[in-house]
Amino acid sequence: MSTPEKDPDVTVVHLMRHGEVENPDGVLYGRLAGYHLSELGRRMADRVGEHLAPRDVTHVVASPLERAQETAEPIAKAHGLDIATDERLIEAENVFQGKTFGIGDGALRRPANWKHVVNPFKPSWGEPYVDQVVRMMGALNAAKDAARGHEAVLVSHQLPIWIVRSYVEKRRLWHDPRKRQCTLASLTTFTYRGDSIVSVGYSEPARDLVPAHLLAGAKPVKGKGKAFGA
Repeated sequence: MSTPEKDPDVTVVHLMRHGEVENPDGVLYGRLAGYHLSELGRRMADRVGEHLAPRDVTHVVASPLERAQETAEPIAKAHGLDIATDERLIEAENVFQGKTFGIGDGALRRPANWKHVVNPFKPSWGEPYVDQVVRMMGALNAAKDAARGHEAVLVSHQLPIWIVRSYVEKRRLWHDPRKRQCTLASLTTFTYRGDSIVSVGYSEPARDLVPAHLLAGAKPVKGKGKAFGA
């Protein structure tokens, strides 16, 4: 059986969330330097590298943060590519960066934090959702141009990935963080025909490696998964 001829007008861009991070203190690490993949996170990255090895990937890009660069390594290696860096793929700014902020830690009971949580629609605690859409769409379109007729992989972070997907799928940008469909090492896939996005897909090649309480839609567990949105 002959292989179907590839349509040169179709380009696929995968937005990948990085793997698990070594974070023993459970802080929201945000844009802080020095946070690397854990041993499990490296296994997740390897798994996705194996999953994408047969694909027509010609361009690999990552956020400048260590965890994203390390996640991109197996994918780039499988295709003999260098990793490009795009600052637009970085994690969202957050005033709680470097602090513990999660289920059961009392962060929302501290008066000093109240001023930062008054407007969930913007949001008031960090980078505006609209700004995230602008930069992430710029990164997506740049990758589409660089890999036109082929596939690209962009390694980024949960919140920016979810926000740009919500924008493309015409959903409101403010949301419940616990309901994001963007598990560790997952792929959110945008298919372009020409310069227009015609479909969005989602897959979890490393799902069996992800701790149950960190899967999309899992019930929050006190003391676990504090650094959501990373």
